[in-house]
Amino acid sequence: MDGLWDRRALLISGKGGVGKTSVAAALARAAVNAGRRVLLAEVELGAESEQTPSPLAELVGARPTGAQVTPVSANLSFVRLSAIEGQRLFLQEVLPLRVMADAALRTRALRRFLEAAPALREMGVLYQMLHLIRLTRPDGGAQHPLCILDLPATGHALALAALPDTLLTVMPGGPIGRAVREGMALLRDPARTGAVLVTLPEPLPVSETLELSTAIGRHGIPIAAGVLNRMPEDPFSPDGRAAVEQLLGAHGPHRGQRALGRLDRARGAQARLVASFPAPLLTLPDLPASGPRLVELLATHLGSRGSAASSSTGVQP
Repeated sequence: MDGLWDRRALLISGKGGVGKTSVAAALARAAVNAGRRVLLAEVELGAESEQTPSPLAELVGARPTGAQVTPVSANLSFVRLSAIEGQRLFLQEVLPLRVMADAALRTRALRRFLEAAPALREMGVLYQMLHLIRLTRPDGGAQHPLCILDLPATGHALALAALPDTLLTVMPGGPIGRAVREGMALLRDPARTGAVLVTLPEPLPVSETLELSTAIGRHGIPIAAGVLNRMPEDPFSPDGRAAVEQLLGAHGPHRGQRALGRLDRARGAQARLVASFPAPLLTLPDLPASGPRLVELLATHLGSRGSAASSSTGVQP
């Protein structure tokens, strides 16, 4: 886990329904418990999302205030990254006066242009993240040493990974080119950035996760870890399993057989992921909890040694 906490940015991604947001919140809590100072961030999908509740904020007890960093508890802050805020920060840097940047963003034609170009939306998110990572404390240390970013969907992870190449193709020079190259240096540095891919112990999510890891790696984003979430507990010894199967077989169809089938599918999916995933794998148990309580329990497992949050190298089961 120390290898994760020592990075500057962790990009959490995965298909919908795998518990990605809960895992992102749990990683933030676990890092704080390990003594790190954490900025937990999520991406706003559009202007209308500024008014919608944030499930991630609710999981850690944050009260977001637009695009501003909000203190949550000791060593934990929360922020919602938005394209428009990143674009404002960029214009403030390249224009001689801050008032000029604000006036430019009030121009309808410029707003339409910025909103219509997907690459520029992604650039705004990336630039706001860069701005926050650049910030320093009075003693010279980083104000946000670790940023954990919960990406809203798999497509955003791929868009962020492809962004530097896309923008440098059309705008290789000037202030945009310089900002993109700075972002590229951050995103592709395995010492500072890593993607964490969350999945479930089921065949389809595992297949999609392996495909995502290949696509992200193709764009140069280092993969720091995988998280196999909601792994069912296997309470049986080989003899115990045989006895249960004999008992179920003697009584015809039973829901216990479905439970055994789910366990077998989970173990098969886990073995496939361990054999093929290109980074260490963290396995989290299926817990009877939800909301902030689930985040607290997952953080405890992530921070523990030799417990249900086990680690494997990706080449050995």
